[in-house]
Amino acid sequence: MKTKNKSKLMSHMILSGKAPSLPSLGSHFQIPDLFLAPKLPARRARTPLAVRPLTQMEIGGLDSDGREFRNADEMWREEVGDGDHQKKSQWYNKGINYWEGVEATVDGVLGGYGHVNEADIKASEEFLNTILPERFPDAGRGRHLVALDCGSGIGRVTKNLLIRYFNEVDLLEPVSHFLESARVNLAPENLMVSELHKAANFYCVPLQEFTPDAERYDVIWVQWCIGHLADDDFISFFKRAQAGLKPGGLFVLKENIAKTGFVLDKEDKSITRSDSYFKELFNQCGLYIYKMKDQKGFPDELFAVKMYALTTEMPRQGNKPRPKRTTNRPAIIR
Repeated sequence: MKTKNKSKLMSHMILSGKAPSLPSLGSHFQIPDLFLAPKLPARRARTPLAVRPLTQMEIGGLDSDGREFRNADEMWREEVGDGDHQKKSQWYNKGINYWEGVEATVDGVLGGYGHVNEADIKASEEFLNTILPERFPDAGRGRHLVALDCGSGIGRVTKNLLIRYFNEVDLLEPVSHFLESARVNLAPENLMVSELHKAANFYCVPLQEFTPDAERYDVIWVQWCIGHLADDDFISFFKRAQAGLKPGGLFVLKENIAKTGFVLDKEDKSITRSDSYFKELFNQCGLYIYKMKDQKGFPDELFAVKMYALTTEMPRQGNKPRPKRTTNRPAIIR
């Protein structure tokens, strides 16, 4: 990966499934924050009623050549066209081609930052442990847990984390040599888990083309791959994938975060979105944030990373305790 003082931005994320089509990032890694993010307009004390505040998709961004875009729509029109299927296919194929030239190792899929693997898994496990007891209190007592690892790469996240908590894990990865490496890495003889835990299915399919089996998954884990999806395919994927969740199931999205707006990497055809940009897309997908946490312990030259647990049901409003009523006491009048 390149550092801040280099002239070009390289995003080292992961693709998700089959040869040509779409990259998804699961085990790959993330992008150095090489550019100063575009600044938001200064806030005024009050916004005139006739003026609608800009959304994150309307706020400008940069590409890895330093070019500025007025908004995300302008960038997407240029990169994938407006209804131009051939141009969009070229976008996805270029991303796949980039990752087909990367070696199938932890250091390779993490863009030369293999040393952050431990910090990544540690933070993800802590986040998962705040979710599982609340969402699946019967796990381990008869409930058979199943996960989908999107952008699984060589099976890094599955082997080091998911397979220890889920009875079955399916892997979705578009880069064929990554997926073949995952098959080897996750073979029973190479795992230190009981026979009740296994890698079940290996799908070499692009993320934007994948439709899960109905109500198969308790958790759909999406890490370092969604940046390869155009906004419309982002929304379509999550809407389709909702049908793949069991009742009470959820998504976990772990991604690089731009300071504001977006940063486009022209080399591997991926976009780093801001937190607000993601939240707008979640809203369009019909998803709600159940929990959210920042990744800690990564080198300063890399983008910030956030973890989102997303559900299809609106969070319950917690019952706020009523303020204690102060009773009148002798000699005190209230």
